[in-house]
Amino acid sequence: MKREPIFWKILFILPLFLFSSLAVFGQTSEIKGTVTDAATGETLIGVSVSEKGTTNGTMTDLDGQYSIKVPSGATLIFTYVGYVTQERPATGGTINVALSLTQQMLDEVVVIGYGVQKKSVVTAAISSVKSSDIEKLTPSRIENVLKGQVSGVQVTQGSGQPGSGSTVRIRGIGTTGNSDPLYIVDGMAVDGGITNLNPSDIASVEILKDGASAAVYGSRAANGVVLITTKTGVAGKPKISYDMSYGFQNPWKKKAVLNSEQYMVLVNELYLNNGEALLYSSKDIADARAGLTPNTDWQEEVFNKDAPVQNHQISISGGNDKISYYLSFGYFDQEGIIGGNYNASNYKRWSVRSNNTYEVYNAEKERSFLNKLKIGSNVTYSRGKKIGIGTNDVFGTVLGSATTLPPNLSVYLSEDDGKALLEKHPYAVKAKDGRVLNPAPAYFQEIRNPIGLMLRPDKSFDNEDKFIGTFWGELNLYKGLTFKSSYGFDLAFWGNDGYRFPYYLSDNSAASNEDPAKSEVWSSMNRGATWQIENTLNYNFKIGEDHSFTILAGQSAREYSVRAVSGSGYEHISYDPSMMVIDATRGDATKGGRRSGGSASSTTLASYFGRLDYNFAERYMLQATVRRDGSDKFGSNNKWGTFPSFSVGWNVLNEPFMKDITPEWFHNMKLRGSWGVNGNQRIDAYAYMSLMDGGQNYYFGENMYYGISSGRLPNPDLKWEESKQTDIGLDLGFLRNSLTLTVDYYKKRTVGMLREKPTPSYVGLRAPLANSGTMDNSGWEFDVSYRGEIQDVNFGVKANASYMKNTLVDYGNASGENSWGGVGAAGVENFIYQKNGMPSPYFYGYRTDGILQTQEEADEYNFKYGENAKPGDVRFKNLNGDDKIDDEDRDMIGKPNPDWTFGLTLNAEWKGFDFYAFFQGVTGNKIFDISKRSDIPRQNLPSWMLDRWTGPGTSNKIPRLVAGEDNRNWRASDLYIKNGAYCRLKNIQLGYTIPAAITRKASIDRLRIYVAAENLLTFTKYDGFDPEIGDGDMGVDKGIYPQARTITLGASISF
Repeated sequence: MKREPIFWKILFILPLFLFSSLAVFGQTSEIKGTVTDAATGETLIGVSVSEKGTTNGTMTDLDGQYSIKVPSGATLIFTYVGYVTQERPATGGTINVALSLTQQMLDEVVVIGYGVQKKSVVTAAISSVKSSDIEKLTPSRIENVLKGQVSGVQVTQGSGQPGSGSTVRIRGIGTTGNSDPLYIVDGMAVDGGITNLNPSDIASVEILKDGASAAVYGSRAANGVVLITTKTGVAGKPKISYDMSYGFQNPWKKKAVLNSEQYMVLVNELYLNNGEALLYSSKDIADARAGLTPNTDWQEEVFNKDAPVQNHQISISGGNDKISYYLSFGYFDQEGIIGGNYNASNYKRWSVRSNNTYEVYNAEKERSFLNKLKIGSNVTYSRGKKIGIGTNDVFGTVLGSATTLPPNLSVYLSEDDGKALLEKHPYAVKAKDGRVLNPAPAYFQEIRNPIGLMLRPDKSFDNEDKFIGTFWGELNLYKGLTFKSSYGFDLAFWGNDGYRFPYYLSDNSAASNEDPAKSEVWSSMNRGATWQIENTLNYNFKIGEDHSFTILAGQSAREYSVRAVSGSGYEHISYDPSMMVIDATRGDATKGGRRSGGSASSTTLASYFGRLDYNFAERYMLQATVRRDGSDKFGSNNKWGTFPSFSVGWNVLNEPFMKDITPEWFHNMKLRGSWGVNGNQRIDAYAYMSLMDGGQNYYFGENMYYGISSGRLPNPDLKWEESKQTDIGLDLGFLRNSLTLTVDYYKKRTVGMLREKPTPSYVGLRAPLANSGTMDNSGWEFDVSYRGEIQDVNFGVKANASYMKNTLVDYGNASGENSWGGVGAAGVENFIYQKNGMPSPYFYGYRTDGILQTQEEADEYNFKYGENAKPGDVRFKNLNGDDKIDDEDRDMIGKPNPDWTFGLTLNAEWKGFDFYAFFQGVTGNKIFDISKRSDIPRQNLPSWMLDRWTGPGTSNKIPRLVAGEDNRNWRASDLYIKNGAYCRLKNIQLGYTIPAAITRKASIDRLRIYVAAENLLTFTKYDGFDPEIGDGDMGVDKGIYPQARTITLGASISF
């Protein structure tokens, strides 16, 4: 692929020239000064200094100093987040200001459902990630912002493929159904995930983890809630920022496999053990050793080295005491490390955001009622385009083929062999330079030349356009009483287009794609629309000096509707991707040569909710919440559900008797307790009804008639899943909260899980959805942070760890179990299990007890259990004590979900330099590595097969090399189980901010440059491509697309 780095250099430098001539003219006097913290005397960086009533303003530099030109008689406003705003008349040439922390900053403010709350009085389990952390993480997706940043949240990236999704689990898997959390973006509940959001637009992310904090969202909050708040403008002059990064991605690891000589030796051994003639002669092996035969490193051929990834963000923000605005434009482009250079694995995203707030009028000084009105809007649009390759599948993916094909097979045919193949197979796949790809032999089944898989004319393109917005108004009705009304929308348009033209890549005729009649074009288009109307009343008042109350009452209504159409056509008239339309096919619709389909559905939700917050002198706190939801997803007997919660807190050090005995270094001690009920309604619309299924066509005589029938049995008693959760927490603060520690213990039980209820086969209809089954989660969470300084160095350390235990109490069927995951072609039965009393899910299989070393051992084993094993075969354990090895001897051999997840963040600043490092990892989990196929005898093998059994005493772990043995050595057992624990240096960054005295000469307020690395180091015992296996694959590695190691250069410029 042709790359033009000069273009990006120009794009980086251009803004400097565009804005270097900006200057401020017409001011009559210059005011200078320094802004400090009133308590510590430390200078404050980034304080907004503005002329009142105008957009003229500036910010303090790294030394806390500022300079601004204003007319005589002007008033300066000094504003800094968390500090009390000051106004000063602009008299004299120097004005030094000492800002005091607001009480809210002393206790920190966190976003909660439908409001904000001081952290000192929060009684629920809520974790936060701020924009300062997000900026250093440089994530491509907002979900990855949460990875390892806070306790109780596990984020697993599906794969390293560009645009791949991530799985978020808050306090574990809570159900056998959908365990995704609820996402709220600026007050709007978002359907279909948050892939569209630009992480650079995010101001903060709050995670509501316990039942009490999430109860205000009722029937949708059983799996936790993620509140996302986007950036807004601040008072002062317009601020123009440009952030860019350009990186180079590379694989961080290759899988160790055999070279040509080793491969030939082991294949001969396999043939010998099977009683067949040797495949390779001594000369063949000697030629391989001498380098006279191909020794293809398929992984080296497949990986796209230095694959580019770039991110650009331009934002304009500002405002005054009446208006604030934030406008941003973002562009992200990532090329995959597998297939990106063949336009087979790529992702692009464009985004626009506009956030505005307007104060329509303010009459607070004139009257106490109807005295203030604010309106605002938060709107974003994004477009994403993605093309991907198959991943984590044993059946013919690019990476699976690269580790399976033998090294003595060349990538390309010789010129003569290529011409001969094209004469026989005119659709043989060719490279851009005309070379013909070497087809895979027929005995490799679905495995293909991986370069050919990326070049073949078989492409599928995903696209998505999404609009999310909220329009709101807020009116002060009376002192402390506020009414807020909002209208939100979520419009999504997504689809898939693709084509498959004739091509030839294998001698295996069972999977031939040469027939022109099988050429295909397809297209699908989907449209989803959500509207949401919410109205809330919020009343803050005090009785006396110590009794503080906040009362919230609200109503919410929303509707989601979706429509989908799709079509396909066969026998394309031209093999030109630009003619990728169904009308360019000539397939006979009456014979299935053209097909079309469509669907439509809608769901509605009506809600009423209320919350009472009370605190006595910030010493004793109480919060009670109730929400009542009505949904048309559920049966007529259970349309409505009620979800209550309460929480209490005690700030121990605020007790009068503690003041005289509390050391000065002991700043905070708060005990918390909460209980709440949340629901889960993530099922399809009309699931309680017996909908009619079309396509039940039948013939009467010679004519076909269209038929319909009931699809499934109805269930009018269907209702929400319910999760009841108890949480006990402790918050500690030392050294003026420079050192903080938070500990939580929780226990969560989900009852009435939504799943299909098994019915006898003679019923003839699909099983009805029912509330059936119970699951328990419990665990501990720890968060600790410290910030301090040593002379000129400011530094911080933040760490978190979570322990989670999951138990499926009752699966909800007669047997109390469920299984899946088998690979029949490889002789591996179902090995992923759910069973009463066990973790959900877990790996299920045979336990091994070493290798049978001698014929005597084999005879004894065979006589005892009726087997037909030979020396070198696996000895399987007999767990139930009978006289045979069978399914009853299978047991739990591991689980995919970790016991512990953890994260560690280090940061430091010194004289303009800044350093950031972030580690994250998991432990206590296993990986089922089935990337080695056992049904393809002549496949290449992982290098650990060199340690196989070849005679008595040679190995007690890996069996002899043989195909089709009676002992089934490679049945599902702990031979596939590997340690999935890892610790990864996820992000590391070193930056430097050029002194303002230099940049301001070019009218630049701030210029920071940095170098960063992602996935720089990974510490793991796992020998596969990547120990992070996405939740959707349940810890099963079939050839995962690995995450890339990325080195990035970037810059942030503000004007």
